[in-house]
Amino acid sequence: MAHLIEPELIILGEDITTDPNVIIGYRTGRRIQDHTLRIGPNATLRSGTVIYGGTTIGARFQTGHNVVVREQNRLGDDVQIWNNTTIDYGCKIGNHVKIHTNCYIAQYTIMEDDVFLAPGVTIANDYHPNCFYSAECMRGPTLKRGVQIGVNVTLTPGVTIGEYSVIGSGAVITKDIPPYSLVVGNPGRVIKHTTEVTCKTGVANEGYGYHPYAEHEK
Repeated sequence: MAHLIEPELIILGEDITTDPNVIIGYRTGRRIQDHTLRIGPNATLRSGTVIYGGTTIGARFQTGHNVVVREQNRLGDDVQIWNNTTIDYGCKIGNHVKIHTNCYIAQYTIMEDDVFLAPGVTIANDYHPNCFYSAECMRGPTLKRGVQIGVNVTLTPGVTIGEYSVIGSGAVITKDIPPYSLVVGNPGRVIKHTTEVTCKTGVANEGYGYHPYAEHEK
């Protein structure tokens, strides 16, 4: 059974499923105005999950084991976060976002709808760590709608990745990426438009970045 910290500050939707050893409403040591935790209906929280107070989460939220979601986050509907991943405070995450295992999402990161992160993605947000002014200029990356991030990618502070771009495994992104870009390397470089990438198995007929509801501009 889940352990609810300060139940009077926890608002849970209907039909929430929790494993043992889940902590809901953990109180941050930071000074924030509102410690209320809101989780929408039909959530599934697996063992080891810790969700801080002061966060709002939409419907059908799912976690793997040992997931941490800190305070002052805003998560949309149908968000999935898998094992050993941390969402640090102050992030905005849209609908239908999937974040795989062993990821770190730094403070003030923005992810729009339909974003996917593969295992081991690391996000940075501090232009000059351990400096007196560092907290004042922290800025996480912005991942626009439909972005797909490959295994072990590093995103540096403040970069914007354009809609439906694909970042190849192991890339390090140090500058803004235009929409519909396929990016590889360290530092990351654009090598082609995503609609030019075909499926090696032959299952998909359209380009890798094909989205029937989106306009494509090369």
